[in-house]
Amino acid sequence: MSLRLSTVILPYRRWHEGGRTAWQRAEELGFRTAYTYDHLSWRSFRDGPWFGAIPTLTAAAGVTEQMRLGTLVTSPNFRHPVTLAKELISLDDISGGRITLGIGAGGNGFDATVLGQEAWTPRERADRFGEFLPLLDRLLTEGAVTERGLYYAAEEARNIPGCVQQPRLPFAVAATGPRGMRLAARYGEAWVTTGDPKLYETGTPEQSLEAMRGQVGKLDKACAELGRDAAELNKILLTGFTPDRNRPLESVDAFVDFAGRHRDLGFTEIVIHWPIPDSDFTADQAVFERIAAEALKQLD
Repeated sequence: MSLRLSTVILPYRRWHEGGRTAWQRAEELGFRTAYTYDHLSWRSFRDGPWFGAIPTLTAAAGVTEQMRLGTLVTSPNFRHPVTLAKELISLDDISGGRITLGIGAGGNGFDATVLGQEAWTPRERADRFGEFLPLLDRLLTEGAVTERGLYYAAEEARNIPGCVQQPRLPFAVAATGPRGMRLAARYGEAWVTTGDPKLYETGTPEQSLEAMRGQVGKLDKACAELGRDAAELNKILLTGFTPDRNRPLESVDAFVDFAGRHRDLGFTEIVIHWPIPDSDFTADQAVFERIAAEALKQLD
């Protein structure tokens, strides 16, 4: 599988004040997929504008034609499988079958407590995700679903006519632990990682590469246990959270070196953040666009 380049566009701008333009420009630049975060707020953006993922992707579907669109990532923190499935089927229809659902167990950010609940422990998040994802899979592939689990239930949930993409839109499952890896191997058309978060502050790029080599190995093992060829899964790296931070976006050569090293680990898709001035994702827009236009040609 050849290396693909995608971007993630954070929903912090009003649609008519730069939001729409970014999605259209992403398609012009030839990105494979443009994703957005599915959060209610996020870190340093918490006290500023932030818009919803599903409406943003719906609007993006209306102003693009070929580029795939998706979340990176959705989680159970404030979603329910029944309502999410209905929105995804609608979005897949509106986009003409261009949606990928990036999905994971979630974390301890603002979304974890915004509905008034106590933040779940890592074990509780894994337990909920282990029930959420199989139910969502059923909701997107079956016309009517009734199921009662420990955390989630559906009663005669109807999802006709289903997804444009059959048997359903693809899942890109974010995972690093053994339970998540098994879910990725079972339900994923793709697997997502940001690297090892423990290395972000004090690790080195070399340590990060070795950690991700281990993650890829765990995914291979999980696939083998299910009798699945791990090569079937698209392996996605969401950049910006490794010890390199945004240094790969400083020049085309820097990005080519970074992407090549991760391609050699087995990654098939690199996702870079659309530049945001005065943020963790600051980058030169002209260099970013040169990377989009030129980098993959150097990796062929």
